[in-house]
Amino acid sequence: MFGFINCMKPSGMTSRDLVNIAARRVRPHKAGHSGTLDPLAEGVLVLGVGRASRLTSFVQNYPKQYLASFRLGAESESGDLEQPLSEYPDDPVPALESLVAAAKSLTGEVVQVPSAYSAIWIDGKRACDRIRNGEQVDVPSRKVQVYDFKIVKYDYPNVELDITCGSGTYVRSLGVDLAASVGAHAVMTHLVRTRVGPFHASDAISIDQVRHDDLEPFVQPARLGVEHLPHLAVNDEDALRLINGLNVFGTAHYTPIDPLTGDAGPIKSSVPTDEGIAAAIRTDGRLIAIVRGKTKEYDPSWYPERVFPLEPRSLS
Repeated sequence: MFGFINCMKPSGMTSRDLVNIAARRVRPHKAGHSGTLDPLAEGVLVLGVGRASRLTSFVQNYPKQYLASFRLGAESESGDLEQPLSEYPDDPVPALESLVAAAKSLTGEVVQVPSAYSAIWIDGKRACDRIRNGEQVDVPSRKVQVYDFKIVKYDYPNVELDITCGSGTYVRSLGVDLAASVGAHAVMTHLVRTRVGPFHASDAISIDQVRHDDLEPFVQPARLGVEHLPHLAVNDEDALRLINGLNVFGTAHYTPIDPLTGDAGPIKSSVPTDEGIAAAIRTDGRLIAIVRGKTKEYDPSWYPERVFPLEPRSLS
């Protein structure tokens, strides 16, 4: 097995719980997830299987889409229903037009302060673990990218949001900031991750399938996890060189990914070797390696950083 399984994590289960179930089913292959979902949340959790577990960090960099429900006129320390609610009956009842305008103002590059109950790492420990241990936690602000922010349903005090955002965005904080923009409070009542890059909820398998079905038919190609990287096309000879730790020559090409759909567009441009990493893709579509461009003695070429030899040191 070498690729990704698109799973639908149910509410009430941690991401690690789902990974552990899948890991038992795919032994002796490894399994790892790309992007934690809180226990109260449900939705797409992409599992890297086999050597593709080394690619989960790339999947985390894909844009993600969420459907989030919030209740206005209330708040909690965690930003969701995990902690007790404080009610604010004197909060204003915002007009739909005001919420739409506030959502537009929170689109683009946004500075946010995640909840202290978030899974963000602070000095080697997750903030949520620190605060549950009674520590005082100061979460630093961060810049995040919000590609699309829509009000899809509004029936006060309930508002449903459709958000497409970049890696590291905290949806709870977006909803709280939306309410604050119109002079109100908000608490998240439900969260569904509907997409991670090209992995959609409509194609995800259920927890019952993870538990009981043969998982191999659900393994999608490893290259899906790196579609947003520049691609370097390699033939069999170059693939064998990379597998054996040798450099190759060639031109990598960048294909832009639409953050709102996850679809790849036409090839946009070539990528110089000094612009970082690329995915080396064999002519049959198989991901062979993650390579890094280097220039040595006026000799630009690509060197393997992570290789994925599916055959024992050969291509036969």
